[in-house]
Amino acid sequence: MLMHFQFKPLFKNQNIPGWSFSFYYKKQRYTGIYNQTGKIEWTLVPPLQEEVEWLTSQVHELMLYHVYDH
Repeated sequence: MLMHFQFKPLFKNQNIPGWSFSFYYKKQRYTGIYNQTGKIEWTLVPPLQEEVEWLTSQVHELMLYHVYDH
């Protein structure tokens, strides 16, 4: 389970899509950029290869809920 998921717009003009996000998973902090296309760019420490797919799907779900469904 992802803990303490946070996101904020990349640009002051919030009409321009793009968000930075962060969360904790297994006591490790992860950060990234969620682009307009849904592409995720991991920053700082990227997730382990075997966890990338699952974490990516979790971030997509959270972004859809927080950004697009509200």
